[in-house]
Amino acid sequence: MEEWVGGLWDRFITRVARRDHPEAAVHLADIEKVLGVLFRALGGDPGLRVAAAADTRHGARRRLLERVAGTGEKAAHATLDLETLRLPATLAWFPERHLNRDLYLWLIALAAAAGPAALTAREGSDFPLGAWLQLNQAAVLRALERFPGLAARYRKLVEAVIAERLDPNRLPADEAAREQAMRRALREPGSVASLPPPAGRKSMPLQPVPLWLYPAPVAKETPARRARHHERDESSGIDAGAEKRRHEAERTELPENESPFLLMFRAESLLSWAEYVKVNRDTDEDENPDAASTAEHMDRLHLAPDDGKRVASRVRFDLDLPAAAEDDLVLEDGVLLPEWDWRRHELKRDFCRLQTMTAREAPAMPLPEHLRRPARKLRSQFAALAPARRWLKAQPEGTELDIDACVRLHSDRLAGRHLSGAGAYLAMKQNERDLACLVLADLSLSTDAWVSDEHRVIDVIRDSLMLFGEALAATGDAFAFHGFSSLKRSLVRFHAIKDFGEPLDGAARGRIAALKPGYYTRMGAAIRHATGLLERQPAALRLLLILSDGKPHDIDHYEGRYGIEDTRHALIDARRAGLKPFCVTIDREGAAYLPHLFGPGGFTVLRKPEELPTRLPLLYAQLTGR
Repeated sequence: MEEWVGGLWDRFITRVARRDHPEAAVHLADIEKVLGVLFRALGGDPGLRVAAAADTRHGARRRLLERVAGTGEKAAHATLDLETLRLPATLAWFPERHLNRDLYLWLIALAAAAGPAALTAREGSDFPLGAWLQLNQAAVLRALERFPGLAARYRKLVEAVIAERLDPNRLPADEAAREQAMRRALREPGSVASLPPPAGRKSMPLQPVPLWLYPAPVAKETPARRARHHERDESSGIDAGAEKRRHEAERTELPENESPFLLMFRAESLLSWAEYVKVNRDTDEDENPDAASTAEHMDRLHLAPDDGKRVASRVRFDLDLPAAAEDDLVLEDGVLLPEWDWRRHELKRDFCRLQTMTAREAPAMPLPEHLRRPARKLRSQFAALAPARRWLKAQPEGTELDIDACVRLHSDRLAGRHLSGAGAYLAMKQNERDLACLVLADLSLSTDAWVSDEHRVIDVIRDSLMLFGEALAATGDAFAFHGFSSLKRSLVRFHAIKDFGEPLDGAARGRIAALKPGYYTRMGAAIRHATGLLERQPAALRLLLILSDGKPHDIDHYEGRYGIEDTRHALIDARRAGLKPFCVTIDREGAAYLPHLFGPGGFTVLRKPEELPTRLPLLYAQLTGR
């Protein structure tokens, strides 16, 4: 009975104490793509991505009912750094749904006007409150100047926000003065130079300002962290939810106690016990099934250095490298390639080492039985694109007389007209398709995922290359197939499947059938090497076709915007070399970052990966325009 009554009371007081309006909520997932397009259209940094922000404790004063119910302690702030614009996963500040949607649009416009560098905290330090106040007011003025159509919406949002804030008349004197100054800064941006200082320790922070941007926290840099910078694995193994929210984190040391149960002898230590959860997982084997739930509800994640102990999943990961006798054959070792560092705006020379490899055991094989029927259909379709011989009329030289031209010339002479440039012969000409295509296939670990009950991604890639090769062979175009994966910058594996001078025979099909998932996706280095191979082909149109199932990533620092910008720089160099890059991806989130890499018309996203084998040849026909 007591539990039942307690449950009723908890649901009642929680509902009464709520300040938000769930019935008018707008979710970021529903309009994320629209916001991304709007952000870039308003002049925002195209390299930034839009993602969900995590709830953090704000420490501001709450209403009595909120303190009784234990709610209102956290809020999701809109944060901006050099890589990501994070917005609240849900906005329900106002009772009107259109106002919550307008708040999303306003935050997008404000971020585009502010710029990422404006609200980036210095490493190891907190962002000053005064600077935050001034930068947001300046950003508001800049946004209203650049986008005057938002002025009316901004004023409505300001009054709606002020109506939801605590009444200054019920606050202590120092907090009331700061609240009045904040309201003036919202209504008249640029009019407040600084906030009144707090009167003492009991003074609480400002209430959250949903109309402004907050700086993203930056972790402290330590000597140990710098030493491990190029070797660390940034993935924590915790799935924090579909929205991929960012948690505030800091580096710390593991407790000295050998047994965590010793903490139970100190009651005040029980709260910190859950903070030291081993989250460095390399596979989905997890000793603590509640680790993801624990991380989701923690205000701050504490990342400790490696304690030297290994779990079974880590051992299997380290032993996943094949022995040299079982690995692919190395054709060329030590190809040094540069890499673009977008933070320093510097091209690091000879930064990556690439190995050209081929399958060790790849016996020659015919076309698989299940691909023969679609292959015949594609060959018949693409045979029409093959070069053909045709007669050219009225030529000055040729092997036969052109009777029609001779009659026309004789008639012109009788009429008194003489055309010196006219010809009277037929000449046979061979039409040539001046094309070269290099297919670069992503062979990372993610290609081992299943796309259906019968096929994995790597199976789809194999079938695609088989059929695509049959189609290209029917046209007579020069083409080559290569694949790539990577394991840090010192080992970029570049698989030679079929070179330009080789025929598509049983040996090439055997190498296609021998493809298997590799490691990670250091795409920039692979594109640079493929650019060098395709650049040597004497063709008018040189197409670099990239098959991928995800964004660039590796287990060192090659992740996030670093990998995106390096890949983009490699693609820019490819275009300067006269190549035409195009990406075919099955990554459903590809539309969020591929326009920054390939441009709006330089990629396509396949919603059904199993359609890749039949879609790829038809896509090639559209790209070549022949």
